[in-house]
Amino acid sequence: MSGSTVGAEALRGAPFFAGLSPDDLEGILRVGRPVSFEAGQAMVELGEPGDGMYIIVAGSAEVDVGGRFHTLTTGHFFGEMALITAGKRMATVKAVEHVEALKIPADEFQSFLLEHPGVALSMLKAIVERLREVEQRLDAWMAS
Repeated sequence: MSGSTVGAEALRGAPFFAGLSPDDLEGILRVGRPVSFEAGQAMVELGEPGDGMYIIVAGSAEVDVGGRFHTLTTGHFFGEMALITAGKRMATVKAVEHVEALKIPADEFQSFLLEHPGVALSMLKAIVERLREVEQRLDAWMAS
């Protein structure tokens, strides 16, 4: 499976991009650039500015969110919130072995959105759905 195919599948699995056409997905992938990391190297670190999203094309990485760890492998992605807002990273992600990834830089992606408003609308719908889910969970938690 090629990096482009893996990237397209990972994007399709991301809530932000799930309903997009193959042409839109390919456009987003064209905004990306290949990056690589050696075993033990931090891909992103907690507290640093979020400047883009990463899709793992080969290798594996470990995410540390407040002492809770999970593994990312080929096709997984992280950092998608950084495409919308430049907040600080909420986790550290380190390569467990050599990692080849595609980084989608936020600045270039936002320029892409200005030229593809349908993608922006699709992402807005996904964000609203996620906010509704969070609100329902909070309501249920407060009621108990």
